[in-house]
Amino acid sequence: MKKLKLFALTAVALMGVTGVANAETVMLAQDDFVGISFWVISMGMLAATAFFFLETGNVAAGWRTSVIVAGLVTGIAFIHYMYMREVWVATGDSPTVYRYIDWLITVPLQMVEFYLILSAVGKANSGMFWRLLLGSVVMLVGGYLGEAGYINATLGFIIGMAGWIYILYEIFSGEAGKAAAKSGNKALVTAFGAMRMIVTVGWAIYPLGYVFGYLTGGVDAESLNVVYNLADFVNKIAFGLVIWAAATSASGKRSK
Repeated sequence: MKKLKLFALTAVALMGVTGVANAETVMLAQDDFVGISFWVISMGMLAATAFFFLETGNVAAGWRTSVIVAGLVTGIAFIHYMYMREVWVATGDSPTVYRYIDWLITVPLQMVEFYLILSAVGKANSGMFWRLLLGSVVMLVGGYLGEAGYINATLGFIIGMAGWIYILYEIFSGEAGKAAAKSGNKALVTAFGAMRMIVTVGWAIYPLGYVFGYLTGGVDAESLNVVYNLADFVNKIAFGLVIWAAATSASGKRSK
């Protein structure tokens, strides 16, 4: 019963927001593959959000915040993708600022997840939280300023890469990475490793998109949007699923 109530509240809240955005909906063309990708990804994000919120009752209290944050990440992305789809269908454009509004909220939340899962087993400290948060903000602000033309595109790329490299250092060789390795918790070590791979391999798509979309050219706006959409779909949902799997494993039970 509690699960049904939570699902209903989640659906009402999310659909209520999108109902406003869809008040003046323009029809999505059948051959508009970029618009279709926005639509498919937004539905995937909605399904993931409902799943994560419903699963909070299947994990131990220490892991619950991590699963909730995973749901917040996909929920925020869902709302943004619905709005970006509307803008794309109406204008044929996807302004940089809209995508970065999403990333500026969801990416720091994902970085905080490293701290939260370490906290679940008592291996975290506030320094990890702030370092990961700072790295994500530097990465995103540098990328946005470069892509939006506020600073030189190459300089923005360098600043963004510096933030990303700082994050990778912290989760591989820094205090967070060392704490995970020494935790002695199999579920945590497995999740931490998978999350690191997503941040390393999955996130590599974004700087590549920056290079080919804004520095060297060679990728048109439509292709770049599809690539970014698919990257967000995998990186956000898979990231949350890894956390959920670790949380249910550490709690000694799987969702029925």
